[in-house]
Amino acid sequence: MSTRRLAHIVVPTATLVAVGAVAIASVAAPAETRNAPAKRITRLGVDGVKLGMTHRQLRRRGLVGRIRPGCELAENTRSARLLPPLRGQVNYTVRNPRRVTSITIQGGAKARGVGIGARIRAIRAAFPRARVDHSTDRVFGLTLVRIPRNGGGRIMFGVSTQTKRTAVIGVPFIAFCE
Repeated sequence: MSTRRLAHIVVPTATLVAVGAVAIASVAAPAETRNAPAKRITRLGVDGVKLGMTHRQLRRRGLVGRIRPGCELAENTRSARLLPPLRGQVNYTVRNPRRVTSITIQGGAKARGVGIGARIRAIRAAFPRARVDHSTDRVFGLTLVRIPRNGGGRIMFGVSTQTKRTAVIGVPFIAFCE
């Protein structure tokens, strides 16, 4: 059995290998949380973020970041980033208390198994009443797929006109600021 001298301590090599394996396992642990199952999108919201909730409620639960200015084109708007594992933002009402009016998801959640990267075909398979709207193709580069309330909820998918894959999901709509 070989030994090594570390800072005036003699340690068997087998112990060093075991300690190294534990250190590597503890560093690799966050990768498991990244592969956690996606959160669920419904017509009411995403995960614990629901329409109508106040910023204070969401902040106390650790679901959103600090409130910040919203769209530059509108006066007195506010928004906040969704915290991991979700990616996206929450838009609030103009008056206090600030309540959630829309949620924009860019990752970390799925609606009936359909998430970011899905094609229109997959959206229509999960939501048969989906309506495809090409009116924003030229302006925003997104084809909108609207899910009506009687078709599974007020959800909107933004499918890129270049990649033909879902780039953004909005509950109840995708808030554009351009």
